[in-house]
Amino acid sequence: MNSLGKLALYLVALAAVFGLAFIAGKSLVPEETVATWTREANESSGQHAEMGEGETHGEHVATRKSDRQLAGLSLEKDGYRLSTVSAPEQPDVRGEMSFRIDTPEGRPLTEYTRLHERDLHLVVVRQDGDQYVHAHPTLNSKTGVWTIPWEWNEAGTYRIFVDFRPDSPEAKDNLTLARNFSVSGPYRPSARLVSRTDTVDGFDVELMGSLEAGQTRTLTADVKQAGSPHIELEPYLGSTGHLVVLREGDLAYLHAHPAGEPSSGDENHGETHEHADSQSAGNQVSFEVMAPTPGRYLLYLDFKVNGVVRTAQFVMEATR
Repeated sequence: MNSLGKLALYLVALAAVFGLAFIAGKSLVPEETVATWTREANESSGQHAEMGEGETHGEHVATRKSDRQLAGLSLEKDGYRLSTVSAPEQPDVRGEMSFRIDTPEGRPLTEYTRLHERDLHLVVVRQDGDQYVHAHPTLNSKTGVWTIPWEWNEAGTYRIFVDFRPDSPEAKDNLTLARNFSVSGPYRPSARLVSRTDTVDGFDVELMGSLEAGQTRTLTADVKQAGSPHIELEPYLGSTGHLVVLREGDLAYLHAHPAGEPSSGDENHGETHEHADSQSAGNQVSFEVMAPTPGRYLLYLDFKVNGVVRTAQFVMEATR
């Protein structure tokens, strides 16, 4: 097929995808991702042209279908749905964020299975990867509404993730649902450059290791403080550290916790959460993470020292 024909087929397919997304109202597709999809489609055409005898079209399609299993790209999963989020609509306005989870029967979910010492984890980040927050709202067990005091620091479009597991025999894995929320006002997106180091409140944190698409790799965080010969990481949310990994662009959500530690069945994450063998000792903690696709990833490490939780941020590139 010539280039013009490929382009026509791609435009028809793209229109169909957006038409279905509009009707279903479930997918979260940021405008920035359209450019990424276009670039990937062009690269895909080149890959097909260069495919050898050992690679088939079916294998290539299966790789793309795997993206559908990634968390944080939908407001509904397995019949559970994240309601509309209520929050201040401008920066520097103190208020409250509230939402609920609806069951497949359309009722508010009020019974949860505790995961990492909490019934629900709230993660909020702006579309450019800035303004990251990991918090734990309070549940009204009668209404099923979650609330938390809230104030936005800056304008922009934010992704709001909720990570939870229903207290139900049918719920084998935890779910990560998400919605976008717009905070009015001008803002300039932050440039997210590749970086393996961060300094937070006098703590120097380095993330060692590498990411390779489709392969499980070990990342080790090393925490140091000038003038302190010995740093001891303290337990936080039942682990020595807490790592969230987001794919730049669509903000697909991966969730990593230290392994190599005792865990029960309710600690296992679903198909989108990396929870594998890792070790922690003193000032270091390791995670096993698998990047689903090549490209840039945003990483957020929560660590606790002297009773205070801090967040170090990194940007890594996953190779092919």
